[in-house]
Amino acid sequence: MDPIEASRLIMDTYAAKILVACARRPKHALELSAKLAIPIAACYRRIHALEKVGLLKGVERALTQQGKRIVLYQSQLKNAYIFFEGGKLRVRFQMVTGETKDFGGEWKEIKLIEEEEEEALTGGLFAPKER
Repeated sequence: MDPIEASRLIMDTYAAKILVACARRPKHALELSAKLAIPIAACYRRIHALEKVGLLKGVERALTQQGKRIVLYQSQLKNAYIFFEGGKLRVRFQMVTGETKDFGGEWKEIKLIEEEEEEALTGGLFAPKER
C-alpha cells in the first residue's frame, strides 16, 4: 500500500467512524451500521479494507437471537500519523500490539515528472531519446 492509499483509508469518514467505535470494545457490522448510520454494504466494504491492512480484526464470533453467526471486530490501531518530510509523504500506523507499519517513499508518477523536468532543463525534451 502506498502512503496515499494508507492516508485515504484512515481519513475515509466511514472507516474512521468504524475504527473509533471499535477502539474500546468489539462490535459487529450490523451494530456499526445502525449506530453510525453507515449503509450495511459500505460498512462491510470498509471492514474488509481495514482488515486487509490489519487495522481491524475479528476477535470473537457470536450468534444472534435469530441464530445468525456474526463477527465482532476490534480496532488494532493505536495511533496514526501522516508526515510530509524531506519532500516525501509518509504514513505511520502504530498498532495496539506495539508493531509499527510505515508507508512512504517515492511514487513512479512523481519520479517520471521529475525526470521530464530534468530532461527539459538539459535540452533532452526536444532531443531524440536513446534507449
